[in-house]
Amino acid sequence: MNEAIKSAVKSIPPVEWLREKLRNTRLGRKFRRDFEQFQSLSQGPRQRFSLEWKDRYPCMHDDTGYTAFDWHYVFHTAWAARMVAAAKPARHVDISSSLYFCTIVSAFVPVDFYDYRPVQMNMEGLASLRADLMALPFAEGSIDSLSCMHVVEHVGLGRYGEPIDPEGDLKAMAELKRVVAPGGTLLFVVPVGKPKIQFNAHRIYSYAQIIENFAGFELEEFALQPDPPRCELVRNAPPGLADEQNYGCGCFLFRRR
Repeated sequence: MNEAIKSAVKSIPPVEWLREKLRNTRLGRKFRRDFEQFQSLSQGPRQRFSLEWKDRYPCMHDDTGYTAFDWHYVFHTAWAARMVAAAKPARHVDISSSLYFCTIVSAFVPVDFYDYRPVQMNMEGLASLRADLMALPFAEGSIDSLSCMHVVEHVGLGRYGEPIDPEGDLKAMAELKRVVAPGGTLLFVVPVGKPKIQFNAHRIYSYAQIIENFAGFELEEFALQPDPPRCELVRNAPPGLADEQNYGCGCFLFRRR
């Protein structure tokens, strides 16, 4: 552990709020009862582990009737992985999308993952490299299989330390279009619905805004994760459905003409 991390750990205040929660709430009391029951059942020959109250690590919100998940990030990465698997490119290039997507796809297609803040990771089939989305280090028309998903909506809002730029997303889209090879594909994902900026988190685009910004590209598929409670990915979704959403997940498969 380096000195900066040690210093940060030392600066963490005592978790008095957690102690109070364990003492004074229904969930806290249930946690204590469960601990004591487990402890009583673990005595004698059944005790295979050290079990001390001081080592507790309360997880008190997982006792649910269903498994919760991030709809946007599960559906869009599953969709994109299927697109890459069907296309079988010799190599896939990704710009700052979910690492879950990149690491899984690297099991069957070599992946070059580029980010302004490169990840320190060693994994067979995956190369982690540095790139600025505003000035990608590729020749024009040189990438046959490219993805940039749930990224562009953030560019220029300052959330990740980048310069404030109201047209940052347009510049990023222009760079993506520049580097895709003729006949090559781009997997592009952004929030869709009623267009607005939720500063400084993200932009939400109308379907038409995305299509207009990718003039010269053919849309081969549009998939949509609608707003809750509709928990599904709608393949070949109608544009009108996208525009009815507040914060839908729009998945565009473009091919450069």
